[in-house]
Amino acid sequence: MNASMRNLVRLSCVFLALSLPASAQRGNPVPSHAPANHLGRVDFATSCSSKVQPSLEKGLALLHSFQYEEALQTFAEVKSKDSKCAVAHWGSAMALYHQLWDFPSDKKLEEGHAEIEAAAKLQPATTKEKGFITAAAAFFQENSKLSHEDRTKAYSAALEKLHTETPGDVEVGSLYALALVALADQEVDPLNNQKKAIVILDPLFQKYPDHPGVAHYLIHAADRPELAEQGLAAARRYAAIAPDSPHALHMPSHIFVRLGYWQDSISSNIASDASARRLAEQHKAEAHYQTHAMDFLNYSYLQSGQESKAEEVVAAADQVVGASAERKLDYRTFLAARTALELHHWKEAAALQDRHLPADKLDTVRWVRAIGAARSGEVSAAESAVKALQESAAAREAQSQKEGYPPPKEKASDLREAEAWLAFAKGQTDVALEELRAAVTYQERNGGESVNMPAREMLADMLLELNRPSDALAEYQIVLKNTPNRFDALLGGARAAKAAGNPEVAQSLYARLAQVCPPGADRPELKEAKTYQAKK
Repeated sequence: MNASMRNLVRLSCVFLALSLPASAQRGNPVPSHAPANHLGRVDFATSCSSKVQPSLEKGLALLHSFQYEEALQTFAEVKSKDSKCAVAHWGSAMALYHQLWDFPSDKKLEEGHAEIEAAAKLQPATTKEKGFITAAAAFFQENSKLSHEDRTKAYSAALEKLHTETPGDVEVGSLYALALVALADQEVDPLNNQKKAIVILDPLFQKYPDHPGVAHYLIHAADRPELAEQGLAAARRYAAIAPDSPHALHMPSHIFVRLGYWQDSISSNIASDASARRLAEQHKAEAHYQTHAMDFLNYSYLQSGQESKAEEVVAAADQVVGASAERKLDYRTFLAARTALELHHWKEAAALQDRHLPADKLDTVRWVRAIGAARSGEVSAAESAVKALQESAAAREAQSQKEGYPPPKEKASDLREAEAWLAFAKGQTDVALEELRAAVTYQERNGGESVNMPAREMLADMLLELNRPSDALAEYQIVLKNTPNRFDALLGGARAAKAAGNPEVAQSLYARLAQVCPPGADRPELKEAKTYQAKK
């Protein structure tokens, strides 16, 4: 798991005041207001006092958009104004559980447990509040023997029960669907759990089109090639629902990237980057909201042929607000390596140097260096880089297990890919193809690559290098089905078709390549496409 963390005018949050009769008593749910804010519409009746209801719903809206730092601040404000508000303690606990990003540390698990204990002691009056607190208690329970997967399964099972008891409830349904996506993220029956989440979220999206969690989680549930189209409506809607959230501005690009809508992704991430920067300057957001947007922005520029703009994003890593010097170096190193790989600048990739970073943070640069050296025919340098990558992979796995994740069930894809290209450079083509095919199987079983070169494209590249253009073309065409409009898959497919004596397919792929790149695109390979088209 450990997912990596990566211009609309920001509107101020406005929450309408709620007037209730003075006779309203604790124990009777406070009717929910419908806030005209810029975080989405959340209607959540609670047993807390009416004066904190707007802040409670703001906190829940922030949780739905993964604005965890702001959510913590908001729930703390609620607790200071209403000491008997149980659901505010629940909210504080849930803001410590970053479900699709990272797992809580032991310290955060303890903090979450304390918050849930405090919530339970206040004996909330509503079924929904009790159910949420029970589910959170299942996750934050004091049991050091529980694995991350055990805790997630316990939490999901408790929400499933609550979902059965309160069918059609938007808060219960959306949070249960998120729990299913979290299980998928931990490689627990990923495709089926994502499909189950979509079945829950689709009718809720139709009924509650302004709910931030429903749209957000629908995008995550559909974030794999075979499901991506099912998340497009939510992607088109989410940024409009919650324009005050940098994560909401970014999230549509998860679907846009899957479908090859590069300009849509670029627009989303320019807006997200600007919003994240502003919030970080106000100490309301962490640096990773900005870096996550930059990751997708750099990738989308590369796929749309805009090399200079992609390089500008790499340079901008030095200006990320709130990031430590080490984090800036880590991110710039990652972006520079990924850019060299995507551009097929093999000499540049082979020349990449380790930075003063821990071994587990050097895995990407060593992976790219190994491939670059192997594809440049520098066997000795590739061997050294593969050995260094093996050290990084071991360090990465040790750190992962230290954080409570289970050991990997098979060799990591990046290591397989690097070893495959080394074997290829040594003339061991059967070994090379076998390793790449194993990497393909693993990646596609778990949803495929989103913002990186797919193993199947490397397989196609290798087949083309082996003068097997028809086989290469077949693989490129699968890549383009899984990851539409990838620049190098279109280019490689066109070259393979031309070499295989299939000019019609070559013409079609070159034309498509030219079509997905804007007029200002400057990747030099575009001249090849234009030259070929001019001959027809």
